[in-house]
Amino acid sequence: MYHTNKDMEQRKQEIIETVISKAWEDTNFKTELLADPVKAIEKLTGVKVVVPEGKSLVFLDQTDKSTIYVNIPAEPEIENMELTEDQLEAVAGGGQRIWGDFIRNLFPNLNDCITL
Repeated sequence: MYHTNKDMEQRKQEIIETVISKAWEDTNFKTELLADPVKAIEKLTGVKVVVPEGKSLVFLDQTDKSTIYVNIPAEPEIENMELTEDQLEAVAGGGQRIWGDFIRNLFPNLNDCITL
């Protein structure tokens, strides 16, 4: 049984790693995952997947190494974000570090393609 949030988060991470690893090694599973992610994950892990009402879960096959994939994320809800101490300091000082960190973390491959 998982008792702490940290334990539960670690278990969730392990499940995600299991799903991704299985998709890399088993083309049949990858096909199932792309067609019906909830069913495929539940079948593989035995864990119930609950997608919030009004949302959908989509897996895309981005395994073609000759293509650089960039996901355009939903615009963050700034009023609901919790900032780290470093980020708060940057904002208080008028710095733009938060956006730069955000871009570097989300799009490392795209960042590598841009030459100035």
